[in-house]
Amino acid sequence: MFLTECPRDAMQGWGEFIPTQQKIDYINSLMAVNYDILDCGSFVSPKAIPQMADTAEVIDHIDKSTSKTKLSVIVANISGAEHALKHEKVDILGFPFSISETFQFRNTNKTQEQAFDQIIEIFELTNSAEKTLNIYFSMAFGNPYGEMWKAEDVDFWAKRFSELGIKNILLSDTTGTGTLAQIEQLFREIPAKYPGVDFGAHFHNRYEDSYSKLKAAYDQGCRRFDSAIKGIGGCPMAKDELIGNMPTEQVINFMAHEKIEHSLNLLNFESAWNKAKDIFHF
Repeated sequence: MFLTECPRDAMQGWGEFIPTQQKIDYINSLMAVNYDILDCGSFVSPKAIPQMADTAEVIDHIDKSTSKTKLSVIVANISGAEHALKHEKVDILGFPFSISETFQFRNTNKTQEQAFDQIIEIFELTNSAEKTLNIYFSMAFGNPYGEMWKAEDVDFWAKRFSELGIKNILLSDTTGTGTLAQIEQLFREIPAKYPGVDFGAHFHNRYEDSYSKLKAAYDQGCRRFDSAIKGIGGCPMAKDELIGNMPTEQVINFMAHEKIEHSLNLLNFESAWNKAKDIFHF
């Protein structure tokens, strides 16, 4: 299993501003858990996402000296990518590309084609800097805007990004609308067509739906999952009522039940859990 913890996704929609030092301490505790990746911040408009305005300062104080965990940040345009690439500690840039045209414009103020053109330029920048670019397929399993969902749309964009040379695509259930049948269909059909791309799952879902959605993707070959402690978070740009992230503790329970090996340090996870309790009051 390839595991990404998403404190950025957890924090970005939180109502009260989380002090910068508290973010630093929390993320450093997560670094000790031995995730493959930490999605730790974003270089986007502070007016749109005020909680992420201190991402640069947070990254400067993350301790990578004793951890193999890679750091990922979200960007939504070329300027954000350029700012992110100034930070040597950043390993991965993530760009939210939406299968919903409505959400693409709502989230990044661009059409899908405009976003794709920017991604081409960002991909060139990341390649030059020897960094990785991950693409998140927002609304990959449907949307709340009345736009018809078709697996063919996911396939269409997967093909274009594969031809571009993108190696990592995360199928994202941004508002928790995905059914088990949709999850099974996409992970059964899409990755087989593009063997050069590593497809992962970034699910937003209700707590009680975690196991079944994990299993639906896993049984179709998915081995890459994003999550956040206690399922805190969701996308504040999607709609007013946030559907939380896949809870990390549910991923851990799933791996234990299915006897799946992992490299997480569970004692350090408990320590990070306690810091999360202080931040998110659960």
